[in-house]
Amino acid sequence: MTDEVTFDRTGALAGFRACIPIAIGVIPLGFVFGVLARQAGLSVFETGLMSALVVSGAAQFVVIELWKTPLPSLTIILTIFVVNLRHVVMGATLRPWFSKLGSVKTYGSAFFLIDENWALTMGELADGSTNAAFLLGSGVALFLSWVSSTMIGTAVGGLITNVAQYGLDFALTAILITVLVGLWDGHSDLIPWLSAALVAVVASQVLPGSWYILLGGGAGSLVAVVNNPEGVEISSDERSGSDGGE
Repeated sequence: MTDEVTFDRTGALAGFRACIPIAIGVIPLGFVFGVLARQAGLSVFETGLMSALVVSGAAQFVVIELWKTPLPSLTIILTIFVVNLRHVVMGATLRPWFSKLGSVKTYGSAFFLIDENWALTMGELADGSTNAAFLLGSGVALFLSWVSSTMIGTAVGGLITNVAQYGLDFALTAILITVLVGLWDGHSDLIPWLSAALVAVVASQVLPGSWYILLGGGAGSLVAVVNNPEGVEISSDERSGSDGGE
């Protein structure tokens, strides 16, 4: 990849447009969360505020299960911390872009880092794109979809008692499977992906909470590095060579 990294409106719009289909797919999931939030006693405003500040479906679904009186604040904070630890690994993979940008652009974009737009952004990075605003634009699309759909779900939540009967609880799984298909880069991905899945499944059975998310992601990343420690550099050199040929 070239050392020059840009961050402009063009990249943000490209990210926003690329993420529109996923943002639409997030709506059922946000709606489900809103219904559960309503059942837990949250108002439309409280649900919207949580969604806007936390911006993490995985963490919010776990938290809503803990939501009771008196509120177990410390447990909720620790739970969100553990569930979102995966963002440390996700953020590190974007270093080729954001290590070259200022803190405002870097941390402003990182606020909108979500699993789905991270996957899309990694695809852009692998394809040689140098416009780091793609993450921000795609994140804004998901942010707007998530916050609005959770609030709508809360507003009409009293009309629905069982979200599973409509299949809405499968929305996140379907979205992530679709995104993974686009990230598949051949047989070299098979062992890291299987390693991540195996460790996550085992950890979920033997450890409490959501540690399986971090352990699965860490295991997959480690196996990928062991299998091809020079993978990123090789890919970058090959890409630079092809660009020069054109």
